Amino acid sequence: MCDVSVILPVYNAGKWLNECLESVFQQVFKGTLELSVYDDGSQDNSLAILEDWKDKLKNKQIKCCLLKGETSTPKGVGYARNRAVEKSSGRFLCFLDADDVMAKERIQVQYDAAQEHPEALIGSGFHREPPGSTQRYTQWANTRTEEQLVNQIYTSHGPTIAMPTWFCSRKQFDNVGGFSEKGKGIPEDLIFFYKHLDLSGQVTRVNADLMKYRYHPECTTFSISEDTIWDLRLERFECKILAHWSHLTIWNAGKKGRKFYRSLTPENKKKVIAFCDVDVKKIQKGIYIYEESKEVPKPRIPIIHFRKAKPPIVLCMKMDLTGGNFEENLASLKLKENIDYHYFS
Repeated sequence: MCDVSVILPVYNAGKWLNECLESVFQQVFKGTLELSVYDDGSQDNSLAILEDWKDKLKNKQIKCCLLKGETSTPKGVGYARNRAVEKSSGRFLCFLDADDVMAKERIQVQYDAAQEHPEALIGSGFHREPPGSTQRYTQWANTRTEEQLVNQIYTSHGPTIAMPTWFCSRKQFDNVGGFSEKGKGIPEDLIFFYKHLDLSGQVTRVNADLMKYRYHPECTTFSISEDTIWDLRLERFECKILAHWSHLTIWNAGKKGRKFYRSLTPENKKKVIAFCDVDVKKIQKGIYIYEESKEVPKPRIPIIHFRKAKPPIVLCMKMDLTGGNFEENLASLKLKENIDYHYFS
């Protein structure tokens, strides 16, 4: 058994793989390290690159376990990660994607953090390549407080710590049961993240930039439907939050707020007492009529100014899009996050 296993799923990653593996080789880590790779049916030169690196890594006392899928049909990143974990021996697991690059101190810094937080899923700061990609997401992910890492888990951004920066004990991974293996289009990281929280797992982040996180058209993110993620978030939100509320106000009388209302179960729709907004035209309209409803008469929901909103409130607003106006308006109400309001943006 070694101290840390780097878990690396690979699929047609030849254009990035040398830089990724170089970052494994350059790690400054005091413990024992291994690299466990599962190639999920690559058709490019990924396998050849991996074979070339085995001896080089071995010369630095980094064991390399290389597995190849039995078919040329990829089974998905969740399947690949699970197979790589199964063949690894580390007490801790460091997750890495083949198109990303680690800072040389990443493993040591997160390993040290894991000694203090043995039951945590540990993330880190990151920067995007090319620079400026997904600027709002990057800013959000790198600046959440410890409380927000647990409170803001229902936004469209997904897990509050970026998956390629994850580090955890093998025990925590086994407690969750690994990643979903349903294949392409499944947000296996979000499913794992929610299960981890359900098992009283902790979430923390090392506040250091330890990862070059690439953004490109071949990212796994683009294979996942927004509707799939929406449905997963909503199911959990209704179960964990709305089930305990007798009423709620939806902040946003526009497209996203109305979509949230229409997506609710009939029971939770009846809990909505108002939409709130700052748009004068929407407020003057006064009422949102749920035309698609089969009820007679059709539900009519008041639209009010945000200052008249009665908590608890569901914020169906995207952050950092109004030059700070939304955030200032919210702060002016002096409400408490996770008590008086939740984000579902």
